[in-house]
Amino acid sequence: MGELIVVAKTEDVSPGSGIVAEVDDKNLAVFNVDGNYFVIDNTCIHRGGPLGEGDLEGDVVTCPWHGWEYNVRTGACANNPDVCVKAYAVTLDGSDIKVEL
Repeated sequence: MGELIVVAKTEDVSPGSGIVAEVDDKNLAVFNVDGNYFVIDNTCIHRGGPLGEGDLEGDVVTCPWHGWEYNVRTGACANNPDVCVKAYAVTLDGSDIKVEL
């Protein structure tokens, strides 16, 4: 297992929303779904939109550019089931949201 990297603090991500975090040259989207935190790659596979800036409804984020939808728990794309964005396992350490990169 590699090193766990802090991507955000819990207080940085309001319930029902997401943020963009840049860590170690990676562009990540961090989401808070009812106090559970999820991290996926920030780049929509359709045209590169910033998923962390999209609208979150339940555990589905909608890309703000063209409306593609992704499950923030799994990275699965609702518009094209054959593709997905990477989802990272999240570890909470106090108020630190950590992932292994």
